[in-house]
Amino acid sequence: MNYKETLDYLYESVPMFQQIGSKAYKEGLENTQTLDAHFDHPHRSFRTIHVAGTNGKGSCSHTLAAILQSAGYCVGLYTSPHLLDFRERIRINGQPIPEAYVVNFVEEQRPFFEPLHPSFFELTTAMAFRYFADENIEVAVIETGMGGRLDCTNIIQPDLCIITNIGLDHTQFLGNTLEKIATEKAGIIKANIPVVIGETTPETKSVFVQRAAAVNAPIIFAEETQQVLRVEPANHSTEVSVGAEDTTSVVYQTKTYANLQSELGGYCQELNANTILHAVAQLQQAGYRIEEKHVREGFRSVCELTGLMGRWQKLSDHPTILCDTGHNVHGMQYICKQLEHCHGEHLHIVIGMVNDKDIHTMLSLLPRQATYYFTKASVKRALPEDSLKKQAQEFGLQGDCYASVCEAVQAAKEKSLPEDFIFVGGSSFIVADLLASRDTLNLY
Repeated sequence: MNYKETLDYLYESVPMFQQIGSKAYKEGLENTQTLDAHFDHPHRSFRTIHVAGTNGKGSCSHTLAAILQSAGYCVGLYTSPHLLDFRERIRINGQPIPEAYVVNFVEEQRPFFEPLHPSFFELTTAMAFRYFADENIEVAVIETGMGGRLDCTNIIQPDLCIITNIGLDHTQFLGNTLEKIATEKAGIIKANIPVVIGETTPETKSVFVQRAAAVNAPIIFAEETQQVLRVEPANHSTEVSVGAEDTTSVVYQTKTYANLQSELGGYCQELNANTILHAVAQLQQAGYRIEEKHVREGFRSVCELTGLMGRWQKLSDHPTILCDTGHNVHGMQYICKQLEHCHGEHLHIVIGMVNDKDIHTMLSLLPRQATYYFTKASVKRALPEDSLKKQAQEFGLQGDCYASVCEAVQAAKEKSLPEDFIFVGGSSFIVADLLASRDTLNLY
């Protein structure tokens, strides 16, 4: 099989949550432990950092990887889901796993894993750990899938655990309260290993405190000691080149680093930056060779260094087109707050969602003073655009339906003036389809 045929085989043969949702979910670590033993426990040959949370874990994982790369480490990065290519999930120093490795891994290991019937995520995790070991990396930043306690990444013994925040997402698997979800995600906290908690609520903080105490894990609440003191638009900073107009970059004033320029400018990133800076301090205490210049380079060039996409990402000027992968209530709250402050003559919103989210609450947050383009992503979980429009009308959101993201964005461009602002989002899959259509839409 070639690479495409291999991916087709994987998508058809092992259940993939990204495509089909709940039918792909497998609870428990039995398959993971069997695969891990078969591959001779590859994760034991390199150091790890474990990142969980409802939102922000991708941005935190990529930024930490960028900082470690800047410090000269050979860094593995394991994240999900991918936007354009499966290989985005598994990277070393920003470079995706080679197609040939994926093909050979599947071809050679099929006789072993087919009788196991692993999920897509179980098999992908085993592939990532084996690849990292084969390439002799020094440290890997490992992002959980959706949970923690029973997540198949939870076999590692990391140097540091990070839990960004807790929101109501994947409630059919993790529980329908913040306390229940926090209990699942707190399952990554290990004996005597420090854990940084980015953001808490009264319901979740006690869960983390109890879990950390039970296993004697030092716990650091990032929100209790704010590293980030102030955030400014990047084009207001003297460190940014004259004429810069990139509204997606910001500069943080922090207790440790003055004028810390960040490539990620979404409102949610201020909390992420605070979490990351606390994590860096813990890693430094653990003996990691991280200097100020490495932190600055990691924040300033995270997308370039790691290939991160879809986080308040600007794709065009005149009209401005931005996208964001925020896909649940917690994430949409930040997006809507940021949309209130976006400069533009008129706001256009291209939106689609998947059918297992809290759609009504997300729609209730969206601004009414905008023109909507209801669409659906090219995955089986996508909510039909006419159904989304019908539900959106209950909240006074008006617009037309489009069969694809490309058609919806094209229509928004045609109806926009150069001074207008177009936002594309509602789901990671909407952003994926947008990025896949960049050439057709003449986006940079």
